[in-house]
Amino acid sequence: MRFPRPIPRSGLAGLAGLLGTFAALAAEPTPEAIRQLPPAATRKVDFIRDVQPILDASCVKCHGRGKSKGGWRLDTRADVLGTADSGPAVVLGSSERSHLIHLVAGTDPDSVMPEKGKRLTPEEVGILRAWIDQGLGWDVSVTFAKPPVRNLDPRMPELPKGRAKHPLDRFLEAYGRQRNWTPPKPVEDRLFARRVYLDTVGMLPGAEELDAFQRSRSPDKRAQLVRTLLSDRQRYAQHWLTFWNDLLRNDYKGTGYIDGGRKQISRWLYTALRDNTPYDRFVRELVDPGEGSEGFTKGIVWRGTVNASMTPSMQAAQNIGQVLMGVNLKCASCHDSFIDDWQLGDAYGLAGIYADGPLEMVLCDRPTGKTAPLKFLFPELGAVDPKAPRPERLRQLAGIITRKENGRLSRTVVNRLWARLLGRGLVEPLDVMQNAAWDPDLLDWLAEDLVAHGWDLKRTLELILTSRAYQLPSVDLPEKPGPDDVFTGPGIRRLTAEQFRDALGSLTGVWQERPEGGLDRLLLEGTGTAVSSTEAFWIWGDPHGATGVPPGTNGFLRSLVLPAVPTEATFFVHVDNSARVFVNGERLRGVDASDWSQSGIYDARPRLKAGTNWIAVEAVNGGDGPNPAGLLLHARIRTADRKGERVHDLATDAAWMAVSAPTGEWTRGGTTTGWKPAQVLGGASLAPWNVADALATAVAGRSPYGRVRTSLTSADPLQLALGRPNREQVTTVRQSIATTLQALELTNGETLSKILQQGAGKLVEKHSDGRTLVEQVFRQALSRPPTREELRVSLGLVGSRPQKEGVEDFLWSVAMLPEFQLTL
Repeated sequence: MRFPRPIPRSGLAGLAGLLGTFAALAAEPTPEAIRQLPPAATRKVDFIRDVQPILDASCVKCHGRGKSKGGWRLDTRADVLGTADSGPAVVLGSSERSHLIHLVAGTDPDSVMPEKGKRLTPEEVGILRAWIDQGLGWDVSVTFAKPPVRNLDPRMPELPKGRAKHPLDRFLEAYGRQRNWTPPKPVEDRLFARRVYLDTVGMLPGAEELDAFQRSRSPDKRAQLVRTLLSDRQRYAQHWLTFWNDLLRNDYKGTGYIDGGRKQISRWLYTALRDNTPYDRFVRELVDPGEGSEGFTKGIVWRGTVNASMTPSMQAAQNIGQVLMGVNLKCASCHDSFIDDWQLGDAYGLAGIYADGPLEMVLCDRPTGKTAPLKFLFPELGAVDPKAPRPERLRQLAGIITRKENGRLSRTVVNRLWARLLGRGLVEPLDVMQNAAWDPDLLDWLAEDLVAHGWDLKRTLELILTSRAYQLPSVDLPEKPGPDDVFTGPGIRRLTAEQFRDALGSLTGVWQERPEGGLDRLLLEGTGTAVSSTEAFWIWGDPHGATGVPPGTNGFLRSLVLPAVPTEATFFVHVDNSARVFVNGERLRGVDASDWSQSGIYDARPRLKAGTNWIAVEAVNGGDGPNPAGLLLHARIRTADRKGERVHDLATDAAWMAVSAPTGEWTRGGTTTGWKPAQVLGGASLAPWNVADALATAVAGRSPYGRVRTSLTSADPLQLALGRPNREQVTTVRQSIATTLQALELTNGETLSKILQQGAGKLVEKHSDGRTLVEQVFRQALSRPPTREELRVSLGLVGSRPQKEGVEDFLWSVAMLPEFQLTL
């Protein structure tokens, strides 16, 4: 009698399975089937050496770790001897009569185990036969049962005894004692400052900032620097946007944004980071979203026919599981996972909470006709009422996830922060929080400290950044961590695409043009940034300027007090007929105002200073007879000091002084004897000029936002080549291996070439001495002066009197240095 032949299935549907391979068994194998069996091994088999590897590779995925396809499981020896759907799978002492052996040997081609993957070799079948014939020996230390959930229950370990004052250093001391490892000395101040600037605010330290830090003799200056940088709310938020945009799959343009199938959370996220929103509240607003944060769980509404695992409710389950709980549900969204213990019902149980109605489970694109009970991934933390309306279900879910009994939430985020700062997590991979940490006590202490201090992520960052572990010399990390890896220091890390582009900006003065995602106004708001908005008016020395006045020259003068040397200062000028613009007696060079319909644009930054400045305009009304005459100026100026950033708007109005036919050194200010207040003619829309739109266009084309960081804008070809993801999927770790595309973009890419060309022009305009230029670039790029040999080679490129082409080559050479591209 042969085994009954089931209805054939193929393709993905085969994963849906038979009613179970064991259900296809008959009572007894036929003599023909027995003759087809490979012979049993003649030697004594050892369970751990011979049998366990076979079961692990070929059987456990479907019949172990809590799974029992066909009604049979092999968690324990007793389970192996148990009964499957159609009878016993193993006949102790008789492998030829054991249905398990006939399935793995494939004596019936329609009933073969494993259903997918590599079939067992005759030698492996022979080992299993001998194992059964010899009595099914089993090592009592081995179980294939589903392991208990790890990293879920909160636990606050005691601090190890030691000499260190810093709590994290106590754990490091204990870790070193256990492994006979003594941590080396921390890195020098220069490397620490560069490292901590990049990790907290994403920027290279300025030369003056670095000098002040190195000169300080304060014993706790490193901790002071960390606190100062973390308190820089704007720069902190702009840097950490990159990290959270990757995690929350948020971007400024891309699939779904145009047709409403996707929604940004940019303004909500930026505000939360800037204000250091407690992490439990941050999570609640993602899970049970309001107006600004619903994009995370909404996901992407893909066009056309999509796989059932890509529906919005399933995306919500995947995102919550992966980002917040360190659980990857991608496999379990289609079928019971082959790589871990998550099952289809787990994914659908969470997805159903977000569904508008009953959510039918679909197994590999094949409807099952079943719905999974609504539940969180860890039901022991609490239940969601399946009869409650959707808003109430989301509120309940948010409460379950953020309750203090959920130790997985806190552990997952502190693990991500540790990995971001030190190159590798306490648990690896980051999205498999079921794995053990290399120092469980350290992980648990950090997680519980976060909860105990109001879920303050900046406190956790400060703890890590001020620890000795963070300050150790950097080391090369293997591409994939192994179980025997020993922590010896933070890993050498490549700058992210955004950090690299911002570092180029600090060298060249070439920044992004304008923030995206509705973030433009936020940059001009917030603590430490003062915003003013002054309307620019047409002025002249005669109140009839707009209707016509005789030809002649008018001088206009205005004082301006600045708290510091500006970081940005752009003047936009409209004049009928022509003008020359001066700051502190020095004429500004730029796009001259010779056509009243177009803005003349001038960079005033090199001429402005801290304190009192004098702004002067010599305006000429030409022609042979009376004609309209007027001047309109709008200036956007940005300064930065210890109190934060400030935007100063300067515009022509009644505060300006005017005189006809000015003489002497009037452009330097001082005495204004004989001068009178300028006559205000009207606003920018005044006829006959009506330049309001032209002025707005010119201002929009220049950045009034200061240094627009790369994290605030869409990706360009350079960033994409350097690993910035498209964020259509959650990205928890960016690729760290250099690629051919990166090499091509860095050597021949148009984006980098334009940045270096523009930057070279700016540096040549600013520096007339080659040595000064080279030293400044080295100090900014590498946080150190050039060596004698580096200076010699660099001056060979730049020249004693800098030339643009040579400076461009010099900038490229510096940008290609590993010392520039890495966080050491």
